[in-house]
Amino acid sequence: MGDRGQRIPETLRRLVLSFLPRQLPGEDDDASADRIEDAFDRTQSIVDSYASQSPPDVNQVQELIQRKLLRENESPANAAKFNNFYSKLLSIPVVKEKWSLLFFLYSLSTLVDKEIPMEDPLQGGNHPEIARLRENLQRRRDLRHSASPISAARSDRKPDGQQHEGGNGFPSQNGKFKGQPDRGGASQTQREIDSLIDEKTHFDDGDPRYSPAESVLLRDLPYNLQGLSSENLKFTSPASIKLPQTLPVPLLSLLHTLAEPCLLYRQLSDFTAGSSGGLVSQSLRAAVSVELRSHLTLVASLEGEIRRSLAAVEKQESLAVRKAAVTLRRCVVWTRDATMGLRLLSLVVEESKEKRGGQIISLVHSFSSSHGDPFVAAYAERLLTHVTRPFYDMLRQWIYDGELTDPFHEFFVIEQDPNRRPEVDPRKVSTSVWEDKFKLDDSMVPSIIFSDFAKKVFLIGKSLNFIRHNCSDSDWVNEYSRSASRELRYGDTETLESSIDEAYKTTMTRLISLMSHKYHVFTHLEALKKYMLISQGDFITLLIESLAIHLDRPANAQYRHVLNSQLEHAIRHSNAQYDDEEVLKRLDARIMALSSGDIAWEAFTLEYKITAPCDVIITQWANTQYLRVFNLLWRIKRVEFSLSSTWRRSMTGSRGILAAVNDRVGPDWKRARCVMSEMIHFVNQLLYYVLFEVIESSWEKLQEAISKPESTLDDLIAAHNDYLNEITSKGLLSTQARSQERNHLNQIYEIFKIMLGYKDAVDTLYSFSVAEFTRRQEFSARIEQRTAQGRWGITESDMLRGDSKSSGAGTPVMTERPRSSRMGTFPLDETDSPLLPPTKVASADDRVLDGLRVRMSSLSTDFRKAISVFLGDLARQPDVDVRFLGVVMNFNDVYKPVHLHRSKRSSTARSH
Repeated sequence: MGDRGQRIPETLRRLVLSFLPRQLPGEDDDASADRIEDAFDRTQSIVDSYASQSPPDVNQVQELIQRKLLRENESPANAAKFNNFYSKLLSIPVVKEKWSLLFFLYSLSTLVDKEIPMEDPLQGGNHPEIARLRENLQRRRDLRHSASPISAARSDRKPDGQQHEGGNGFPSQNGKFKGQPDRGGASQTQREIDSLIDEKTHFDDGDPRYSPAESVLLRDLPYNLQGLSSENLKFTSPASIKLPQTLPVPLLSLLHTLAEPCLLYRQLSDFTAGSSGGLVSQSLRAAVSVELRSHLTLVASLEGEIRRSLAAVEKQESLAVRKAAVTLRRCVVWTRDATMGLRLLSLVVEESKEKRGGQIISLVHSFSSSHGDPFVAAYAERLLTHVTRPFYDMLRQWIYDGELTDPFHEFFVIEQDPNRRPEVDPRKVSTSVWEDKFKLDDSMVPSIIFSDFAKKVFLIGKSLNFIRHNCSDSDWVNEYSRSASRELRYGDTETLESSIDEAYKTTMTRLISLMSHKYHVFTHLEALKKYMLISQGDFITLLIESLAIHLDRPANAQYRHVLNSQLEHAIRHSNAQYDDEEVLKRLDARIMALSSGDIAWEAFTLEYKITAPCDVIITQWANTQYLRVFNLLWRIKRVEFSLSSTWRRSMTGSRGILAAVNDRVGPDWKRARCVMSEMIHFVNQLLYYVLFEVIESSWEKLQEAISKPESTLDDLIAAHNDYLNEITSKGLLSTQARSQERNHLNQIYEIFKIMLGYKDAVDTLYSFSVAEFTRRQEFSARIEQRTAQGRWGITESDMLRGDSKSSGAGTPVMTERPRSSRMGTFPLDETDSPLLPPTKVASADDRVLDGLRVRMSSLSTDFRKAISVFLGDLARQPDVDVRFLGVVMNFNDVYKPVHLHRSKRSSTARSH
C-alpha cells in the first residue's frame, strides 16, 4: 500500500480532471494548464484545512441518523440494524474519516427526503430550500469575518472538568464532565456544518409561540434536578412531573429525558430519609446518599455553566454566542451517565424492599458480575464497597470470636431460640446443642462467597462458640481473637481466603484436642463398647451370675441398692476394676419402667451416663440405640447362661444320678441333650454374629474415621451415627423397614421364649430323675437293713405304703401291686411275707412323666418350626452378612428354611 502523502494528491488530481474540461474553446495549452493547476491548488488547500483540524464527534451524527430512522419508521428494526452497522464501522481500522462518511450519507438522505431539484448552483435556482441554504451560508461567512478572537474562543468554551480522556461528552463518576474535542481550529466550512446541525434543535427565546423560553427552563433545571418544583416544572406526585404544553415536540422530548433524573433523585432522596430495615439496608441507604451527593456535585457544576452561559448571552446577542451556549440538548448529554446511575440505584432500591442481609448483597453483586455494561458493573462494584461493610463486620466477629452479632437476622447463620421446644422427640433423632443451637440459612448466603466457603465459615464460628460456652475455654478464644483478628473488606479476596483457612485449621485442632484430652470422648466410646455392648465378657458373666437369683423375681420387687451392690461386685472381681475411675462411676444398674407382671430379667438394664460436652457426640438418641442393642445382647446372654447351666448340670449328672435311673428316663435325656445342643448352637452363632460380625467390624470403621488428622467434630458425630446405624441395621434392630425388622426381633424373642420353656422342662425332668434316684436309694437301704435282721427285704406292705406315698407325693414312678389270691389278704401290720407275683399298674408318676415328655416334644417341634421360618426370612435379606448368618446356623441343612408369606399364599391357593 503506497504512502498516504502521495495517494491523496494523485487521487485529488484525477478527481479535478474528471470535473474540468481539458481545454475550453479558444483557450491555448498554457491557459488550460494554468486553469487546471489553479483549480487543483484550491482543492488542495481545502483538503489541507480539513486534515489539520481535530476529528468531530462521530456519536453526534449517529444520534442524528438514529433519530431520523425512528421518526420515519414505525418499527425500530431499521434503527437496530443501523446500530449493528455502526458498531461494525467503528471496529474497522482502515476507515479513518468515519464522521465525514456518516455525515455525508446523512446529508444526502436529507436532500432526497426534501426532493431538492438537482440544479446547477452556479446557474442559480428558485427552490426555497436552496435559497435558505444560500442565505444561511452567507450569514455564517459574514459572522466569521466579524467575530473577534475573544468571542470565537468563548463560543467553544467547555464546562469545568470537561477535558477528560475520551472526550465523549459524558459526565464522570464523581460528577465532573467529559467534554467534546476542541473545535477551535475548525475551518469555515466545518463551522457552517455544525451550526446547521445545531439549528435543527435550537429555538429562539424571543419567539412568542414557545413559552416558556429555553433560558427560563435552563435556569430552573438545577432545582428540578434536586427534586424541587419550579414555576414551569412541578412535581405532582413522587413519581410524576408536569411539563408545559406550549413547547414544541423536540423540546418536550428533551424535557422528558431530563425529567427522569429529577424523578429518580426525588424517589431516592425519600428512600435515604427512611430508617427502617437492618444493618445492610441502612448501609445501602448510606451508599445511595453518597451517590446522591455526587449527583449534587454534578448539579452544582451544571448550574455554574448555565449561569455563565446565560450571562454571556444577555451581554452579547450574537449568533456565535448563542451557538456555544448551554442548551437543554447539551444538558441531556452531560447528565447521561448520572441518569444511568440513578436508574441503577432506583432498580436496586425497588428490588431490595422484600430482601434483607445477604439477599441485598447478592442483588447488587448480580449487576457487578453478570451485567454486560462496564459502567453498570463499575457502579455496582462501588456500591458493594459500602453495602458489604456490616456483613464483613458480622463475619469478622463470627470467625474470630464465635459470637453472632445479628440483631436483624441478616447473616446466613441463625441462632435458635433456646426456649423453643423441639418439634421432634430427641430420643428418636440425633439432636444436640451442637446441631441445634445454630443453623445455616442457604437463602441468606450472599453470592460474593461460595457455598462450600459459607459452610466452612459456619463451622468455624460454631466451633468457637462451642469452645467458649460448652468447653469452658473462653480464655483461649479471647487470646486467639486478639492475635488473629484482622479487618475484612470487599475486594480483598486473597486475605479473606487465607484468614478463613487459618481460622478453620486452628479452631478444628483446638476443639478435637479438648474433646480428646480434656473430656476423653474416645475413652467413653470404648467404655460404651465394653459395658453396653458387652465386649467385656468376664464382667458380664459375673454380673449375670450374681444377679441370677434376684432377677428371677418380679421387676417391681427389685431394689436399686441391691442391683448396684451386685454391679460393684462384678466390677471388683473382673478386669473392669482396672478401668479409669471416671469411667466406672458412670456405670449404673436400674430397672426400666415396665408392667408389674414382667420379671426382672426383661426389665434390667445398664446405663452409662454421659455429660456435656460429650453429649454432642453421644446424644440422647445414641443412648437409646445403645440401650436397644444392650437389651438384645442381655437377652441372648441370659438364654446362654440358662442353657449352659442346665447343660452343665445334665452332663455332670449323667455320670452319677442320671446313670442310676437310665433304665427309666435314659431315652428322654438323650433327646433332651440333642435339642439343647441345637439351641446352644443357635445362641452361640447369634451372639458371635452380633459381637464380631456387626459390632467389631463397625468399631474398626469408626476407629478409622475418627483417627484421621483432618477430622472435625461434625466428622466425629457423623462417624458415630453411622456406627450406630450399622449396628442396629445389621443387628436386626433397624427401624427403616419397621414391619420386617421388628418381625425379626419378635421371632428371636419368641425363639428365646421357647428355649426358656424347654429349659424349665429339662429342669423338671432332672428333678424327677433326682427324686427317682433318691427313692431307689432309700428302698435299697431298707432291703439291706431287713435282710440283716433276717426278714424279707420287700413285703406287700412296703409296696402299698410306697404306692400311697408315691400317689401323695406325685413322684412319677412305676409301682407293683400284688394281685388278690386264694390265700386271702392280711393286715399290713401283721404281714411279713414275700411278695406275690406283681402286676404293673399305671400310677400318677407315670402320668406326670408322660405329660412331661409330650411337653418337651411339643417345645422341640415349635423350636424347629420357628428356626425354619427365621432362616427363611434371613435368606431374603439384602445384606450379605445377614444372609450369611442363616448359612452358619444351618451349615448342615438340618433345617428346611420356610418363607412364611409364601407358604400362606400357597395354602390359600390350594384351599381355593
